[in-house]
Amino acid sequence: MPKRSDYISWDEYFMGVAALSAKRSKDPNTQVGACIVNGVNKIMTVGYNGFPLGCDDDVFPWERTGGELETKYPYVCHAELNAILNSKGADLGGCRIYVTLFPCNECAKAIIQSGIKEVVYISDKYADSISTIASKKMFDAAGVKLRKLVPERGEIVLSFGKEDA
Repeated sequence: MPKRSDYISWDEYFMGVAALSAKRSKDPNTQVGACIVNGVNKIMTVGYNGFPLGCDDDVFPWERTGGELETKYPYVCHAELNAILNSKGADLGGCRIYVTLFPCNECAKAIIQSGIKEVVYISDKYADSISTIASKKMFDAAGVKLRKLVPERGEIVLSFGKEDA
């Protein structure tokens, strides 16, 4: 019997893990996921956007507008930074990071400092923002490869409890 031919690619798999991680985010507006993978296609760590440990997401604000301390922005930890911090100091040098949204400038700094050499992303919806422009400038200067993933399939459906899995 020949092997299956409809299996997903490594890129689709790792972006799928990032997208699934994003589903853990409680942000009512933007859910972002990240998956960091080493050179032999082993997942090192994952992350999603949310508040730091010990910061109750029922107490801290999720608002996008208002007084600076009354919005989510000074408190939320982005998916990329969460993934890096979740690695507990593991060597991420030479790894690639799969992200559902192109990294901001603050996450770009952490990605570069951690030694990650490639950023694979799906959405670049803030491409014209100062933050994203700064990210791309830093990635270019640091030699970090950027790659927009164009998946071969439009969706991957997960089913729990399927007997023939």
